[in-house]
Amino acid sequence: RHNLKYFDKMRCLRKRSAVSFLGILVVCLLFMNLYIEDGYVLEGDKELIRETATHQLNPERYVHSFKELSNFSGSINISYRYLAGTPLPRKRYLTIGLSSVKRKKGNYLLETIKSIFEQSSYEELKEIAVVVQLADFDSAWCEGMVQDISQKFAHHIIAGRLIVIHVPEDYYPVLDGLKRNYNDPEDRVKFRSKQNVDYAFLLNFCANLSDYYVMLEDDVRCSKNFLTAVKKVITSREGSYWVTLEFSKLGYIGKLYHSHDLPRLAHFLLMFYQEMPCDWLLIHFRGLLAQKEVIRFKPSLFQHMGYYSSYKGAENKLKDDDFEEESFDIPDNPPANLHTNMNVFENYEASKAYSSIDEYFWGKAPSTGDFYGIVFEKPIKISKIKVVTGTEDRQNDILHHGALEVGEKIVGSKKGRQCTTYLRLGEFKNGNFEITDVEHKVLFDINCMRILVTKSQKEWLIIRSISVWTSQTPNQ
Repeated sequence: RHNLKYFDKMRCLRKRSAVSFLGILVVCLLFMNLYIEDGYVLEGDKELIRETATHQLNPERYVHSFKELSNFSGSINISYRYLAGTPLPRKRYLTIGLSSVKRKKGNYLLETIKSIFEQSSYEELKEIAVVVQLADFDSAWCEGMVQDISQKFAHHIIAGRLIVIHVPEDYYPVLDGLKRNYNDPEDRVKFRSKQNVDYAFLLNFCANLSDYYVMLEDDVRCSKNFLTAVKKVITSREGSYWVTLEFSKLGYIGKLYHSHDLPRLAHFLLMFYQEMPCDWLLIHFRGLLAQKEVIRFKPSLFQHMGYYSSYKGAENKLKDDDFEEESFDIPDNPPANLHTNMNVFENYEASKAYSSIDEYFWGKAPSTGDFYGIVFEKPIKISKIKVVTGTEDRQNDILHHGALEVGEKIVGSKKGRQCTTYLRLGEFKNGNFEITDVEHKVLFDINCMRILVTKSQKEWLIIRSISVWTSQTPNQ
């Protein structure tokens, strides 16, 4: 009898060890897969892994649900209910995903869908698909919402650009009795954990509908012609590596992904659904795929409009102060080499001004004759130029005395190219410069552009943004 107890105890110990080992193995396989598929590991991402570990990711809870997973890029086997519409066989350019639940106060879903369609041109509508996931387990509420959506947006459903889906409760993991990380109350943990699963199921559904996917909340207002702006940004990033592009500074709003990354992101959210809020998980996912820094564009394309949160109807007055609804006109900023002879402060290098990303160039007190130069890869026709210096918190770090010039007749090697002749287009006023109809004022194809300091200043200089709009390029 003593021996039997001893062997039973040994079996239990082996079983616990096996469960722990399987849990660790699952997490290791996830991280290895994320890295191996992208072909490299950056040194800085080791820190991100350590940061993830500090959030107490506990693999043992997930062994049962994920023991059969060997490829984290595969789709999740879920039976979706189609409440309205069906996907068309033709792939679109962009899928817009919305997940919505019943709110105790207010409902903004219909207004959000309306904004998406109203702010898009007929040509843009051909390239988008909108997927709405009704993620509430209240069937009566879901039926009522489907009726409202079908009545108001029938022609979009018939055209195949609006789909409404639902995932039965049976497919959800355990949502009660979860870990209370960050001292969140139990109902808050349940709410945010379910929200992670909602988004995972939505991402999984949208993986093959289009080339790109943007995540929105169900209480959002869109900028006019936002798709055209998104396409312009994606084109400008060709040849550069990115995982997430951000078109809003708030929550889950306006986060853009390659559709081929959606299955992995869905698995990632499911794996760690109870650990932390979705927006924190999205940051970890981006970091694990070796995009260390945020790539966010301004002005923002999407604005939070809801007053009441979907969690207990609490007030949520968050607004994105970078949002512009009308006349959004993102610059072309054609490919160019950037250089300056100013003393650059830390890592605020020249490239950070020539972009719509929320960053800037910062140089120490410039002297007369100092310059910031742009040499375009190809000669161009320019229609408009806009330069903004200084920031809201450093309003005196502007260019107090300066001019903007464009040049032609390029000379020098690839690294040291410059123009021999320059034409001055005007002076800076209050730190800013803007000019239109440049193609009518400059008769030559422009090879270079430079910001010239015309008088020394004791203040440092921030060039917040340089925006260039082109007209038809030569020889086209």
